[in-house]
Amino acid sequence: MKKVRIVGADQMASEVFDGATVVLSGSGGGLQEADHIAEAIEKRFLATGHPRNLTLIHGLGIGDGIATGITRFAHKGMVKRVIGGHWSWSKKMQELARTNEIEAYTLPAGPIQTLMRETGAGRHGLVTHIGLHTFADPRHGGGRCNDKATEDLVEVITLGGKELLWYKPIQVDFALIRGTACDPQGNLTSREEPSEMDAFAAAMAAHNCGGKVLAQVRDVLDESISPARDVSVPGVLVDMVCQFAAQTQTTGAAYDLSMSGMQRAPDTRAAMPLPDGVRYLIARRAAKELRADACVNFGFGVPDGIPAVAQAEGREIGWTTIEQGPHNGELLGGHLFGATRYPSAIVKSTEQFDFFSGGGVDIAFLGMGELDAEGNVNVSWLGDSIVGPGGFVDITQRAKKVVFCGTFEAKGLVVEHEGEEVFIRRHGDVSKLVKKVRHITFSGARARADGQEVLYVTERAVFQLTPNGLRLIEVPPGVDVQADVLDRMPFEVEVGIALSPCTESA
Repeated sequence: MKKVRIVGADQMASEVFDGATVVLSGSGGGLQEADHIAEAIEKRFLATGHPRNLTLIHGLGIGDGIATGITRFAHKGMVKRVIGGHWSWSKKMQELARTNEIEAYTLPAGPIQTLMRETGAGRHGLVTHIGLHTFADPRHGGGRCNDKATEDLVEVITLGGKELLWYKPIQVDFALIRGTACDPQGNLTSREEPSEMDAFAAAMAAHNCGGKVLAQVRDVLDESISPARDVSVPGVLVDMVCQFAAQTQTTGAAYDLSMSGMQRAPDTRAAMPLPDGVRYLIARRAAKELRADACVNFGFGVPDGIPAVAQAEGREIGWTTIEQGPHNGELLGGHLFGATRYPSAIVKSTEQFDFFSGGGVDIAFLGMGELDAEGNVNVSWLGDSIVGPGGFVDITQRAKKVVFCGTFEAKGLVVEHEGEEVFIRRHGDVSKLVKKVRHITFSGARARADGQEVLYVTERAVFQLTPNGLRLIEVPPGVDVQADVLDRMPFEVEVGIALSPCTESA
């Protein structure tokens, strides 16, 4: 029987050749990231100039936002092309894209991960509805994010009279994956990790393309992993393993078994900290859309404060899911987003994306960068930086109801509240409602055609998507509909609430 090859990270790094395609498994904040291997590859490049001209693929964000993860590869000449689902965890890589030093693409995280699964299965790319009428659609850019990105990675096709997207197959040379431990046969377990991520799909893609799977673990075991169901990646797929005893569960944090699902939830738990200021106002209003019997998804940013508000108000949250794989539990925010405490189940993120793609989510609460008159939302390209959608497209495109959460304006906005009353003390300098979004991460036209229920919740107004576009349906007490909302918008909107007497007489 095969025995695992235990080597140092430096030896792994020496295997990576110029021009190779490398898949990174994991999620931002250190969730199941093989950063010790990535660091060794970076050190080799800085010392020798090799490997060069790599193609880097990652479904979700990778790194701590400063030096680890994707940033390990953010050196001129080291990468030729990046296909990333989420870019904001590396400002240096964003800069290389902005200055056309690399070919920059962003695609939805689900298609990236499931394309790896299809590649490993020997199928001819991925055919899916996810991404239609968004930036991933060739008619809206095809995921290209700078002048240097010229190849068509996605095509529109028709099958059975239905329009779909074909994400073209990719030859994978290396997969960098991570587990908690490996056994003598090279089987990996992720039992102490907060997620399983897409390690299996990435490993299968590399192995079945004739490439190599480089795995990082905290522990090397003397006996086989038991029970066998704890194995997340079988040893037949693993070429080399490096042991990194200082491996942390997330960025800079020791292993916490409550995040891996290995500890039962206590009978009583401390209250989750409430969001502050305007984030609280938005979360408070959005929480009113919760239903006890619904399968719910909460996105990064403002939406991740909704569970705390619901808990404080005694609202039932429902069955929660996030793209990294956990179900239920206490949703964590910030750099720990993607992990939960005391989850009731953890599945592979590729399987979670299949669940999203099939319409398993009843209500999704997501952030909102820009909103236009058509109901389009942009979160994937803000200002001059590629952000990427992460799981946003997969979740919003098929959820039965979507509640977007974000401020009406940014930069300098000052808002106060007393009870239910909201007072805009200073308007923001930058409007988040625009005539036309720069990047279509969510398509209002597609949502209308599919009959999807969509709300847009801000601190001062709630809009609804209708067959005719946006409709203003609610403002809190204290907000002047005309001065604080309608006069601050760059486009006209249907008004579905009564205006104040002074506004009507004017």
